[in-house]
Amino acid sequence: MLRRLHIRNYAIIQSIEVEFSNGLNIITGETGAGKSILVGALGLILGERADISVIPDKEKKCFVEGLFDHTDQINVIRFFNANDIEQDNEIILRREISGSGKSRAFINDTPVNLSQLQELSSMLVDLHQQFDSQDLGRNDFQLEVLDALAKQLPLRTKYASVYHQYKLASKHWEELVQQKSAALKEYDYCHFLFSELEELSFQPGELEKLEAESVLLAHAEQVNSILFKLTTSIDNAETPITQQLRSISLSVESISAYHPKLAEIAQRLRSSQIELQDISADAEIISSGISMDEKRMNEVNERTSIGYRLLKKHGVRTTEELLEVQRILAEKISMVMNMDDVIKKAEKEQLELAREVGTMAVKLSKGRAGQVSSLLDQLHHLLYRVGMPNACLKISLVQVSPGHTGADNVEFLFDANKSGRFEPLRKVASGGEFSRLLLCIKTLVADTLEMPVLIFDEIDTGISGEAAKQVGILMKEMADKHQVIAITHQPQIAARATTHFYVYKREQQGAIRTQMKKLEGSERVESIARMLSGEKPSASALENAREMIDG
Repeated sequence: MLRRLHIRNYAIIQSIEVEFSNGLNIITGETGAGKSILVGALGLILGERADISVIPDKEKKCFVEGLFDHTDQINVIRFFNANDIEQDNEIILRREISGSGKSRAFINDTPVNLSQLQELSSMLVDLHQQFDSQDLGRNDFQLEVLDALAKQLPLRTKYASVYHQYKLASKHWEELVQQKSAALKEYDYCHFLFSELEELSFQPGELEKLEAESVLLAHAEQVNSILFKLTTSIDNAETPITQQLRSISLSVESISAYHPKLAEIAQRLRSSQIELQDISADAEIISSGISMDEKRMNEVNERTSIGYRLLKKHGVRTTEELLEVQRILAEKISMVMNMDDVIKKAEKEQLELAREVGTMAVKLSKGRAGQVSSLLDQLHHLLYRVGMPNACLKISLVQVSPGHTGADNVEFLFDANKSGRFEPLRKVASGGEFSRLLLCIKTLVADTLEMPVLIFDEIDTGISGEAAKQVGILMKEMADKHQVIAITHQPQIAARATTHFYVYKREQQGAIRTQMKKLEGSERVESIARMLSGEKPSASALENAREMIDG
């Protein structure tokens, strides 16, 4: 329940702090005193958009804070867990708006955005204003009423989840079918490209190796000539280099006793002789493997040319990249080859979910249809009580293809004066009729729909006398299980209050300010008497007021 509401610097409210009680909280006051301003301020902590024009003192912040008792509603607990907000014994919603229009919202002192504030507040407060009853004309709300009375809201929630899965599965299946269609158009070309690459069977790094071999073959004569000179100079000349080095190393070795460094030089000369012998041997091996083979030259050039053409064709630069193209083409071909199995599996999942959706939709439809007669009986009884004895409702429930709320299209049809002409409620009901009808419906479903705090802003417009009395009784009955806060001009409703607040204006420091006080005892009697007979109530009006309060 809403335990406390604190408002500062909003419209003609300088500062008001009010503590509400359990049961029926009634707010009365003269027209223009600021009763509906309270609802406007309350709207800020319900996530409504801020308007800086309502901030009288732009040097100060507009501040609205509502303190709610902690609730065990499972959706509220899930909200706190999902948004990582600390839970406490109470819930504090706060909104701050600067004179420049900058707005900040908080839940339990944790900064949040407006959508989060709206989401949580919608679970805590049901705000019903005069001429703001569009919900009653919506198909979804009308179905929710029937489901609430049939006690199948959990089934409806489960159905919505399964239906969502079904839509996702259907979309997945359709996408696979489209992918197959597109893949089939490319299949022949992909297969041609893959076969071309597969037939050539390039190995990793092959084109780069072939390019190097081609260069070597083109210069084979020059390479062999130089290598021949090298080996000849080292081993086969008239005086081979290795022989000269051996002779010199022996000579140096013979004088090594005369200087400590000479032995080292002799050793280095022997190492150089061995190194040159190894170089000569390697050169001979290389030379023996190089020959001007025109046939091989043609083979290398032809394969290299094909490879370069394919590199250019596929927009790649290396053998590895070309092999990656081949792998991707193979995957595409395999995907097309295996796609039928994937599509069949997706189609099977979709059909299974469709059957589950159908079964649950039938169950929902039966539950709704079973509540139509009972709902109409109860509503007609309540409408009679609230001063609409000639009002008649019909409920049209038509089977349609399954959607997110089931397989029913519902329409509440209304005839205000027993004319026999029923029209959709949203087209023919007046604001006052809408309000009273919605009050009757909320009376029936408030428990099931988990409406912890119900706020009614002047829904009694256009009624008086016995009808107003019955509206007051309905609100009182609803307040036995829910906190109800109602702004009213009707004494018959005000007399039913558990707690009665009076809103008035007074001048403070040269400005008109809204004030609010809780009425007790004689003050309350006098206030209701003024509602009955005017500013100076007579003795009979005072007595009548006492009777209404005690009645």
